[in-house]
Amino acid sequence: MKVVIDSNVILDVFQNRVPFVQFSSRVLRLAETKQIKGYVTANSITDIHYLLGRHLKNKKEVHEALNTLLQLVDIIDVTAKDVRKAFHPDVGDFEDELISVCAERAKMEYIITRNIKDFTNSHVTAITPDDFLEKFYEHL
Repeated sequence: MKVVIDSNVILDVFQNRVPFVQFSSRVLRLAETKQIKGYVTANSITDIHYLLGRHLKNKKEVHEALNTLLQLVDIIDVTAKDVRKAFHPDVGDFEDELISVCAERAKMEYIITRNIKDFTNSHVTAITPDDFLEKFYEHL
């Protein structure tokens, strides 16, 4: 199963955001153990780098965190065509629309996010970490 993991889920884990870390860490664990194939978009990496830097205030720790992340997930590139497709007047959140466009192009099954309302028009189903885990384990 191929899934895009939104930056808010990843930041839940690296910033230990209670109560969200409980489910978000289990999603990353599934990627780590190769039970799912996890992806992030290239633009999410820059967002995560920036936000972790503000949180950790330590360049080495940010680098180590991103290194760990990149051992768990692969990166979906962002093309000029993706940007043009995601950029239109009806978009409420451009970054989420870009994730949606990339997820569709890469044929992902889900976008795992805590912010599903920004993916209502996505062709790829957006699902919260806890709902994803429930679906995943009921299919075993």
